[in-house]
Amino acid sequence: MRATGVRSAPNAVRHPWLQAELERVLAALPPVTEPADTPPLLARWETWLGPYRYGPQPMPPLRLILIWDTLAGHLSAQFVLWLYQHGVLPLYTPLSGSWLNLAESVQRILARRALAGQHPHTPEEIITGVEATVAGWNADPTPFTWGGKRADRRQRARVRRHQRLAGSGAQCVYPSSIAR
Repeated sequence: MRATGVRSAPNAVRHPWLQAELERVLAALPPVTEPADTPPLLARWETWLGPYRYGPQPMPPLRLILIWDTLAGHLSAQFVLWLYQHGVLPLYTPLSGSWLNLAESVQRILARRALAGQHPHTPEEIITGVEATVAGWNADPTPFTWGGKRADRRQRARVRRHQRLAGSGAQCVYPSSIAR
């Protein structure tokens, strides 16, 4: 988890911070040692962009796939070109799919933990609380399991399609057409 407290986050503040953090992440990755013509299928720009490749030509090796939302600053041509030049492919969550964006969930969890039982009076108190919470998260991260109402519904449906046999651990699977 990477975060730093600021009073406002216009692109002039956000982009340099994101670039510095991404450079740290890229520096920690192992170097690309395979010849450029033999990367695995998912490590090829063409797999993700198709025949339409924008950015520097030839493209550098694909090093990282960055999944994020469609915030206007994430779509700026200058920033996207910077990502491409550094081998970072931005993939955007759908406009109507904020539930797909784990960053939104993490932000809610961190804010709730940072402000629980607190009544901050200044922005600095909020920033300090959030930064301390992020440091705590990094020291002992909370594992994520994808769940929610849809997962519960799917689990109930799976249970309905299985019949326990004589109280044992064995199960009989019914075809969905005759599921109870």
